[in-house]
Amino acid sequence: MSGSRSLLYECALITGASGGLGEEFARQLAPHCRRLVLVARREEALKQLETRLRIDHPDLQLASVPLDLSRDSERGELIDQVIGTEWAPDLLINNAGMGDYGEFATGNWEKVHGMLDLNIVAVTHLTHGFLPEMLKVGRGAILNVSSLASLLPIPDFGVYAASKSYVTDFSEALRLEVRERGISVLALCPGPIHTGFGKIAGRDGVPAVTPIRELFHVPMEEVVHEALVALQWDWPRVYPGWRVALLAAGISLLPMAAIRYIMSHRPRSISAE
Repeated sequence: MSGSRSLLYECALITGASGGLGEEFARQLAPHCRRLVLVARREEALKQLETRLRIDHPDLQLASVPLDLSRDSERGELIDQVIGTEWAPDLLINNAGMGDYGEFATGNWEKVHGMLDLNIVAVTHLTHGFLPEMLKVGRGAILNVSSLASLLPIPDFGVYAASKSYVTDFSEALRLEVRERGISVLALCPGPIHTGFGKIAGRDGVPAVTPIRELFHVPMEEVVHEALVALQWDWPRVYPGWRVALLAAGISLLPMAAIRYIMSHRPRSISAE
């Protein structure tokens, strides 16, 4: 995106806006939106971000909505509150997500269930709730944050990778349905990023970050910038960072037998118990 202050969107709604990529999306979009809706569980962090954005962008209209997107009722309330109003988004960024790193058999089911609700159900529900209004006016955009992991069956990260595979495939299919009706859909598939994700995804004694990941690390600012540029160019998918993009291209050329072999010999950072 250019450094101009031209408005690109009337209203952008960002989930998981209290930190990480969500917060960075808010910062980079603020000069280009009339209104921003910030959604996350952490109310205090949302309010702090809202305060900073109001200072930096006094003409921007802001609303922060603290809620748990893993709950169907709270998602429904959000949709009902904004649909049909000036706060209905013409840009929806489904960024909220979580991971769980460790052997599937020893995982906590409540955490796994919550991950599925957030990574899959919430993305689908919010898209279903806000898309009809976009179709009615004939314009809009949806950016779903997926992952490079969506391309691979990853031991100790299987449910997360599978949930992101859903996000990528859902985004591609939805794009085919709505692109000719004026709606852009983008799957953002980043590699490793320094956010709070790894700390939350890891279990006690099970690190979610390995040294090899640092080779493919891309700064958050670059990830968000590339995503917003890709959205403007109406790309279907983007892998920010040249190393990550090259790796994704290589993976796409491999037969499944080769992928299975590579994944079976992948270093596994799991506890000995």
